[in-house]
Amino acid sequence: MANIKSQIKRNRQNEKRRLRNRAVRSELSTRQKAAVEAAGTETEAEALRQTIKRIDKAAAKGIIHKKAAARKKSRLTAHIRSLSAQASGE
Repeated sequence: MANIKSQIKRNRQNEKRRLRNRAVRSELSTRQKAAVEAAGTETEAEALRQTIKRIDKAAAKGIIHKKAAARKKSRLTAHIRSLSAQASGE
């Protein structure tokens, strides 16, 4: 346990940020699952748009790295396109 006043404050700040960042990361994975479930339906475009918007916001706030955000968006889009192609091909 820190006994320096500034370090005690820094620990409090870090804990608040950790919880906030964890909530945002959790929301990202929830949105990604929702977008994958919506693939092949009429709500696919809206779900994908919302997911990409949240990923961009998380990257802008520094919660995830900019290139990690780009990778997530690319993989998600490719995955949804393949699912849509399968759904329309059946």
